Amino acid sequence: LWPWLLASSGLSALLQLVTLPFFPDSPSYLLIQKGNEEACRKAIRKLWGEGDHQAEIDDILKEKGTMASTKTLRVLEVITERSLRWQLYILLTVMTTLQLCGINAIYFYSFEVFHTAKFEEYLIPYVSLGVGLCECLSSILCSTLIDRFGRKVLLWGGYLLMGSVLALLTTTLSLQHRFFWMHYFSVILIFLFVVFFGIGP
Repeated sequence: LWPWLLASSGLSALLQLVTLPFFPDSPSYLLIQKGNEEACRKAIRKLWGEGDHQAEIDDILKEKGTMASTKTLRVLEVITERSLRWQLYILLTVMTTLQLCGINAIYFYSFEVFHTAKFEEYLIPYVSLGVGLCECLSSILCSTLIDRFGRKVLLWGGYLLMGSVLALLTTTLSLQHRFFWMHYFSVILIFLFVVFFGIGP
């Protein structure tokens, strides 16, 4: 089953490969990068139908003017630019914590936790699939929550809850040989961790 599941991702890529040539180019790309206003108008009509779209074209031209007056910085210039220092620190912090938050360890050891929880061998791949589905659904949920609570609250809340779940998971894995029900608690914590990861970071 797993080879078929992995191969299924190729279907979406094939679908995109076949249908992409029939999609119009981005109007902003045509006007800003190519400087082709007629092609831009044609793409806008194809995307939004017939009508007066001069306001949209004016917005794109305004964006083009703004981009022309903005200096493009090289990587070293971004690093040394004092006005961008805080943005750079925030970006580095978010990306570093994302890599070190423990999601890869959870995915790597989840099979062993499910095996220790006495799940049947043939059921473990489906439970692992459920973990992936949980992350997918929580990411969709995040897109509805981000407008209401903001990115900062979701990041802080996600990391706080993930840290708490990891502390509990460490405890349950340490005590799993003493209490038979700890295995199932560990499984629940893995699902919770993935949900919090999807909603937060």
